[in-house]
Amino acid sequence: DHDHDHDHDHDHDHDHDHDHDHDHDHDHDHDQDHDHHHDHHHDHHHGHAHGHQDHNLRAAYMHVLADALTSVLAIVALIVGKYLGWNWLDALMGMVGAVVIGKWTWGLLKQTSPVLLDASISNSYKQSVLDVLNPHAKVVDFHIWKVSADHYASAITLVSSSNKSAEDYKHMLAKFDKIHHLTIEVNHQ
Repeated sequence: DHDHDHDHDHDHDHDHDHDHDHDHDHDHDHDQDHDHHHDHHHDHHHGHAHGHQDHNLRAAYMHVLADALTSVLAIVALIVGKYLGWNWLDALMGMVGAVVIGKWTWGLLKQTSPVLLDASISNSYKQSVLDVLNPHAKVVDFHIWKVSADHYASAITLVSSSNKSAEDYKHMLAKFDKIHHLTIEVNHQ
């Protein structure tokens, strides 16, 4: 006869404080042995618009709903199959779940694909940005995409014979208030 007394008292206290600020202004000059000059500028403003649809949040929400739906369908199929002998119901519920999840996934793909393909910004808006830059420099690479409903990001590479800096070009584009994340690279000739 053994008497064992075990006291398992685990007290864990975790405190995580992650505080960081994302307001970056970088202006890098790279002079190398070859005959061109790189000038980079990154501008990040992290304001969040209310009422915009966050695709990541929606995808996570749909993932949780899909897990819940498939669990409920499986439980219903098992219970009904056991008591009524409908062994085929499990396969049917699996197909119903697949169709519903497929429909949700298709809707999410239709909403996010234009963002991934740089097709979510109107051509007139893109042309307006180019019209501001073209008199001052040659635009050799230009990407602009939505990061939320009213916040855009843009990466622009310019070739210029003037001594204008990335900061100068940034000021030219300041009127485009939807561009919150802006990276400009200037290659001087």
